[in-house]
Amino acid sequence: MLDLGCGSGVPVARSLADAGYRVTGISEVQVRRARERVPQAEFIQVDATAASFDDASFDAVVSLYALIHVPLSEQPLLLHKVAAWLRPGGWLVATTGHRAWAGVDENWLGGGVPMWWSHADAATNRAWLPPGRPDRRTGGVRTRRR
Repeated sequence: MLDLGCGSGVPVARSLADAGYRVTGISEVQVRRARERVPQAEFIQVDATAASFDDASFDAVVSLYALIHVPLSEQPLLLHKVAAWLRPGGWLVATTGHRAWAGVDENWLGGGVPMWWSHADAATNRAWLPPGRPDRRTGGVRTRRR
């Protein structure tokens, strides 16, 4: 299982590692913290868009709140790479935008820190995935709108 943008490793990487899955996380900023919190998982430091794994290396790829911060122009290629990393029948679980938008929230969550966003609409995100990888017909890709 690959946790693309693992943050501090909690809760996703820790929960999956505790359940017996082999977990690989690649978050650039928080790899050190993740290694301390989830020593049973493997964490490597690499930009998600530059990551390279063998085809069919993972049963699942989880990317929560990471893809939406990758430059829009780099997302289609990244999603094609992720699809190749998945074993047949593998799952991609990801947070994506449901409306296209790119910009900066200068006061993210009222903390005085800017947060940069870049995401396509839901239909475009689905269209960027290669047909059948992950299998969009059986729920490999699901969208949920609040």
